[in-house]
Amino acid sequence: MSSSLATRILSSAFIVSFIVLHLFFPCRADVGTAASYSPPYLPSKCYGTEATEFPSSNLFAAAGDGIWDNGAACGRQYLVRCISAEQPRTCIPDQSIQIKIVDYAATAVSAASASGTTLVLSDKAFGSIANTTAVLINIEFQQV
Repeated sequence: MSSSLATRILSSAFIVSFIVLHLFFPCRADVGTAASYSPPYLPSKCYGTEATEFPSSNLFAAAGDGIWDNGAACGRQYLVRCISAEQPRTCIPDQSIQIKIVDYAATAVSAASASGTTLVLSDKAFGSIANTTAVLINIEFQQV
């Protein structure tokens, strides 16, 4: 077999593998950062003083500028997991949560533990995926 034929076969095999992997194993998660915030959570930019719009699990978040989308983020749900932090062993391994966007981080009543993040998680949500002493974590998140 000539080297040019072998190169074409390998190139074709690579292209086919690439297409198959992207068709059957699509990656839809994004990477960002998360901080936490504490009560009071009302009023919120999405729901005003309507506490019934908040999930009973208390797994909710305020959206940062990157996903706020002029308010279209209200009510969206995301799967979120901690992937790393400045301090080792901050993330709770193999733990993912589903959160609901209920507020806009820039106008939230309570201050976030860090500014400029993708999400600001409720205390309960943050503590479900990371050590609560952390100020900022790196997250993987996916809209559901």
